[in-house]
Amino acid sequence: ISLKDIGAIITETGINKESKVLDAGSGSGALSCYLAHIVKEVITYDIEDTAIKITKENIKFLDLKNIKIKKKNIYKGISEKNLDLITLDLKEPWNALSTAHKALKKGAFLVIYTPQITQALSCINKIKNKFIHIKTKEAAEREWRLEGKIAKPITPLISHTGFLTFLRKV
Repeated sequence: ISLKDIGAIITETGINKESKVLDAGSGSGALSCYLAHIVKEVITYDIEDTAIKITKENIKFLDLKNIKIKKKNIYKGISEKNLDLITLDLKEPWNALSTAHKALKKGAFLVIYTPQITQALSCINKIKNKFIHIKTKEAAEREWRLEGKIAKPITPLISHTGFLTFLRKV
């Protein structure tokens, strides 16, 4: 997940120093580590030993004390309750909608990161009356070279990294 996507998650959800967050599909732990600088507590789930090892190394390197790593399959359940935000970076995020709904506070956010728009569509088609679809978006980033009389985009363009789908528990 890129910084532009992390920034969108933070600004759209309004998480803060009192927030409790679950990040499912931790990968390298980048999102969890970044959020740990902002929120009260981060719990991250992953089922892959390699991802868990890398996440642990990054947490240790950054000396973060407010992240818990669990080797857990989110499709089978979430131990934590009254969460302010759940992020999903999974192959089949629609299979975690029910467990996420049970774990979130009323009005809390579920943010789904998907590389393909068809994955986002599959999620929206399965939310039923549990969530309100706020928006689905992709964030593009384009740096510019400004020097003397030169003003032009710097290539390569960091364009599509994924789609962010923002849902809110009703």
